[in-house]
Amino acid sequence: MKRRKFLTSTSAALATAGVLFQSSARLASAQGQGPLTRLAMPPLLDTRATSRLSLATQAGSSGFLGGPSTPTAGFNQEYLGPTIVLQNGELAAEVQNTLDEPISAHWHGLLVPGEHDGGPHLPIAPGATWQPEMTIAQDPATIWYHSHIHERTAEQVYFGLAGVIHVTDGEDDARGLPSTYGVDDLTLVLQDRRFDASGRMVYNPSMMNRMHGFTGNRMLVNGQAGATAVVPHGIVRLRLLNGSNARIYTLFFDDTQPMHLVATDGGFLPAPVALDTLRLAPGERAEILVDFSGDGAPVLMSDPSQAYGVLQFGTDATLPTRITHLPDQLDGVLEDLLGAEVANRQFSLDMGMGGMMRGGGGFAINGRPFDMRRINFDVALGTVERWHVRSSMVAHPFHVHGVRFRVLTENGAPPRPENTGWKDTVLIPGEAEILARFDQPASDTTPFMFHCHILEHEDAGMMGQFTVT
Repeated sequence: MKRRKFLTSTSAALATAGVLFQSSARLASAQGQGPLTRLAMPPLLDTRATSRLSLATQAGSSGFLGGPSTPTAGFNQEYLGPTIVLQNGELAAEVQNTLDEPISAHWHGLLVPGEHDGGPHLPIAPGATWQPEMTIAQDPATIWYHSHIHERTAEQVYFGLAGVIHVTDGEDDARGLPSTYGVDDLTLVLQDRRFDASGRMVYNPSMMNRMHGFTGNRMLVNGQAGATAVVPHGIVRLRLLNGSNARIYTLFFDDTQPMHLVATDGGFLPAPVALDTLRLAPGERAEILVDFSGDGAPVLMSDPSQAYGVLQFGTDATLPTRITHLPDQLDGVLEDLLGAEVANRQFSLDMGMGGMMRGGGGFAINGRPFDMRRINFDVALGTVERWHVRSSMVAHPFHVHGVRFRVLTENGAPPRPENTGWKDTVLIPGEAEILARFDQPASDTTPFMFHCHILEHEDAGMMGQFTVT
C-alpha cells in the first residue's frame, strides 16, 4: 500500500444520519434474532515468563456491519492489538512498524521515563523497529497503548492502532477479584465509529467534527458490532477502556443494578464503591464488578437522557462461577499529596473560534498551540505539583504523561466517585485541581506531553510538553 492509504482510502464517503445508536429494547431485540454472536476478547500476550514483548503493526481489512470491508490497522492483527500482561521488573520491548507511515507506541498510564514513553518525539519510521529496555515498577492497573504521532494520532487510533495492558502482581485471587481472562475478567474496548449507508467505516471530520471531536453512529466493543458478552452466574469484573476519539460515556445498566468501582486509571481503590452511573471520557479506564447471578439479559447503556445500547450481556450456566461475593476491602493505597506541592501551575484548554472558522488553528493550551520544538516548562524530579486546569467551550479530558495524580477538586467541589482514585486522565467540564508526583525523568529530546484526549483537539494543537529533571 502507498503511504497513508491504509487509513485514508475510506475518507471519501460520509456517514448518513440514518444509522443510529440503538436503544436498549432495539439492541436486545436485534440480538435476539438469529444465532448468538459471542463477544471475543483480544488475544492475550503474556510477558511474565519471558520478560519480552514483541509487537508489529499490521495493515488489514475489516468488515464490521456485514458490509464492505474497511482498510484498518492493528498490532499483531488487522484491527486493534492484543491484551498485554506485564509484571514489575525488566521488560525488553520490540515494536516493528511494517506500515508505510511513521507510528509510535505510547504506553498510556505506564510509569516509565520519557525515553520509553512512546510519545511524538519517538516515531518509528516505516520498516524500522523500536527496542526500549524498560523497568516496570508500579501498582496493578489497567492501562493501554496507542500510536501518538503528532497530527496523525486521531486517524491512526481510529483505524485500529491501540490495545490494552494489564499490569498485574498475581494477587487478584487473594483480593477476591475475578481473574480468569475472558470468562469472569473481561477486557472491553469501547469505541464509537461512523459507518456510511453501505456499512463501511469512514473517517472524514468536518470543521464542526474537529471542533467537538469526531463521533460515530454505531458502537464497537473489542472491534465487534452487535456481539453479546457471555458471562457466568456470579460476580464478573469488567475492565473498561474508553478508546473513542471524542465520545464521553455515562454508563449504566438497563436493569438499574449497581456497578461496584474497584479501580481507576492508576490502580485499585481501598474498597469497592457502588455506582448507578459511571462517566468515562476518552483515554480513561475503570474496573467494575457486576453481579450477574440474577435472571435476565442486562444491557450496558450510556447517556440516560438519550439512552443507547453499548453492550448486551448474557449468562451461561456452564461457565464456572468463581466469585459470588463482593470483597469488603481492597489494598489500593491513595497517598495524600495535599501539602507536599512545591509549585502551582495554571492551564487553560483553549478553543479559539476565530481561527477555527477561518480553517486554521485555534486549539491551544494557555493560548499557545503545540510546538514540537518548544518545552513549556521543567519540573523537578521527585516533587509534587498542584495544577489548576480550566476548559473553555466544551469539556476536555486532560491527560498527563509519565505520572499518576489525585483529583483534589472539580468545579470547587469534591471529585466525582470515579475520580477519587489514582488518575492519569480526567474530564474537565469546567475546572479541576490535581496533585501529581513526578518520579520519572524526561529530557528535552523526549519530554512528557500534557494534552486534551479528544484526539482531534490533540492533533490540532491542544497539547504541551515538559521535562522532569
